[in-house]
Amino acid sequence: MTEDQNSKKYDLEERTLKFAKRCRDFIKELSKTISNIEYSKQLVRASGSQAANYIEANESLSKKDFCMRIKICRKESKESRLWLRLCDFGDNQDLYKEQQELIQESQELTKIFGSMVEKCKKV
Repeated sequence: MTEDQNSKKYDLEERTLKFAKRCRDFIKELSKTISNIEYSKQLVRASGSQAANYIEANESLSKKDFCMRIKICRKESKESRLWLRLCDFGDNQDLYKEQQELIQESQELTKIFGSMVEKCKKV
């Protein structure tokens, strides 16, 4: 693997980590309603899972294992978007803006992982 390809791999590791941290920080600011508490739990799991599974994909022992982990990353990215959309931020426009940015990031990550899944199918 060239240095540039290796750098991209770890850039995505860092990007998924930052996404999980931003989701965590977003949750801290939400009102503690019953629904927000439940959606927050799911969001923490999904956003953290995509980051963890991407690390596992990079350490996989086989191409099949790599592809399975990337599919899980894509699934967790989609789930993160759902939980983000369900969170109630009330009238807080700053939280609304952060929610929209996180939804956009989850869509971009889903597309990246989707592209990787497609490449797995070709090989």
